[in-house]
Amino acid sequence: MEKTNTPAEPIIETRLAGAGGGATFWSDRRLIGFASYVALLTLVFVVPLTALVRHALKEDLHSHILLIPVVSLYLAGLKRDSLPRERRGSTVFAVFFALAAAAVFFVPGLAGAGEWSHNDRLSQTTAAYVLLLVAGAFQFLGATWLRMLAFPFTFLVFMIPMPDAMIVGLEEFLMLRSAELSYLFFQWAGTPVFRTGQVLELPGIVLEVAQECSGIRSTVVLFITSLIAAYLFLSSSLHRGLLVALVIPLGIIRNASRVLTIGLLCVHMGPHMIDSWVHHRGGPLFFGASLVPLFLLATWFRYRENKAAGAKKDGDSSLQEGQHP
Repeated sequence: MEKTNTPAEPIIETRLAGAGGGATFWSDRRLIGFASYVALLTLVFVVPLTALVRHALKEDLHSHILLIPVVSLYLAGLKRDSLPRERRGSTVFAVFFALAAAAVFFVPGLAGAGEWSHNDRLSQTTAAYVLLLVAGAFQFLGATWLRMLAFPFTFLVFMIPMPDAMIVGLEEFLMLRSAELSYLFFQWAGTPVFRTGQVLELPGIVLEVAQECSGIRSTVVLFITSLIAAYLFLSSSLHRGLLVALVIPLGIIRNASRVLTIGLLCVHMGPHMIDSWVHHRGGPLFFGASLVPLFLLATWFRYRENKAAGAKKDGDSSLQEGQHP
């Protein structure tokens, strides 16, 4: 009897060629090794990571931390079909990041850095955890994979709570710049105003751009959003950089617009408007408004890139037709 070919072998080959350029998770020893390493590393850091979760649930500024690993894993998963099959562990880079983690964890204590706040201590331990995670990725997955997964792994930096000094510096910058721009807005609106630092004197009321008005949380969220949007929807490094660079000016304009709105309400309707919903609960409204120019700019950049890609494709087609009459 003549033996007939069955499609079993091609089906097996197709399945093995699906994930990571040539192997499923359960047949890839390096992926299993990396997953086991991450599980063990997380177990070692379980106490500070648990404290990090509690901190993120309590502090609005760091509430995004809980979503960062999920987003990073999703972004890495988008690349799974384009990852090469062949790879080697990069011991040199693994050792470099492991030493960096050790320096972050031990050097401040050896140097007598003094008593740290709870937030700064979490920043230190989380930074060490992320660096060790990257070290393991280089050892198990290799530099080739890490080059292609650079953004998802770099994105993990947002797991690290901002140190106190960074928070204070960013808040002071946003408060001062927002007060300066608010002063210009009031002048353009024809409202008498006198500014002393972050204090704005208006007819009938004095406003101060205080710490609560810095908009630091909205600015951080907008910055992270712009990074993800630039990575997913844009291919030009210039367009990506411009989109992300727009975030800080947008944050300042948003804060100044909110101060202007509250100030004009107080001047024209009465000082009691300082306790209106615009002041206490208007943040999401102004944040949503700041997303509009970001979305429009991203859409325009995407349109330009698609148009350029289409023109290049038409040019290549014309060239091929000219070569083959």
